[in-house]
Amino acid sequence: MANWSTLACVLAMVVIMLGAWTRLVHAGLGCPDWPGCYGFLTVPQSETNMAIANARFPETPVDVAKGWPEMIHRYAAGTLGLVVFGMAVAAFRHRREQLPLKLPLFIAGFIILQGAFGMWTVTLKLWPQVVALHLLGGFTTLSMLLLLTLRLRKRAQSHRPSEKVLPPETLSRLRPWLYGGLLLVVLQIALGAWTAANYAAVACTGLPTCNGQWWPESMDFQHGFDVAQHVGPNYLGGQLAAGGRVAIHMTHRLGAVIVLLYLCFLLARLWRKRCDSSLDNSILLVAAVLVIQFSLGLANVWLHIPLAIAVAHNAMGAGLLLSMVNLIWRHTLLPHPQTATASHTTTINREVTA
Repeated sequence: MANWSTLACVLAMVVIMLGAWTRLVHAGLGCPDWPGCYGFLTVPQSETNMAIANARFPETPVDVAKGWPEMIHRYAAGTLGLVVFGMAVAAFRHRREQLPLKLPLFIAGFIILQGAFGMWTVTLKLWPQVVALHLLGGFTTLSMLLLLTLRLRKRAQSHRPSEKVLPPETLSRLRPWLYGGLLLVVLQIALGAWTAANYAAVACTGLPTCNGQWWPESMDFQHGFDVAQHVGPNYLGGQLAAGGRVAIHMTHRLGAVIVLLYLCFLLARLWRKRCDSSLDNSILLVAAVLVIQFSLGLANVWLHIPLAIAVAHNAMGAGLLLSMVNLIWRHTLLPHPQTATASHTTTINREVTA
């Protein structure tokens, strides 16, 4: 089952990248209905099918170039759903073998919710609130699949003997800081989702200034972070005024700097205190992904959001989240100094008594 969970992780990453591609080529409404496309299982291409489709949806004539990205994204998401449901069924059938059960079932239920958000994304015409939540749901699904994979692989290796090296107590004290770093990454991803949902990625040009200003006077935070936008208009391309988009973009930039500084400081402390804790690779992985992600963010602004770099920026955002989850997981597996010391003391006392 661990292999299937790994496959699901890969599929979830592919779905996230396809979703970014669909959004960036403005194909989010390439099919105006759901789950089909103009009432067909695939994008209508023949003259007859296109005539039927245009008659069904006269306000949104068929655009094959935009229909296929949307449908490919749906096919990939559907495949992921089937794999997740299969794992949930397998976990239930083999529950007596001590396989994780609650997490696979929860992920299956969450996939259903994600499907609903995918439907609402189309039927509510890219309403920013739904689009942002749908993006966050994708990242959440991916994180839970990674956690399931780590748990399954730990179970598969539990029969192998291993020597646990006692980590320094100062390393254990850094765990709350790790959770703080994870929270910052999640908040930054949420800002990225809101930026994408409101088409604010191109609101600022130039670095380090925004449109030639360090703190643009046109920023309108109340307008930019108004989560009460009404349902109804077509939000393709965004409905916010320039001031609102600039406020969103600048907030996302500041968030990126805060995440960079916080994680650099935290990773440096972890590296100094790591000793023989086997955290080296996990720390280096977070550091590498962090540098790549920040660089991609800069490249997006400098090069005016090229498609390949923008998709990679989405993927590395997911990568940063996964690397943080992995680091925290590895950290939680370390023996706690107090527990280990108490166990060792108990063993010595028993030997002396004997």
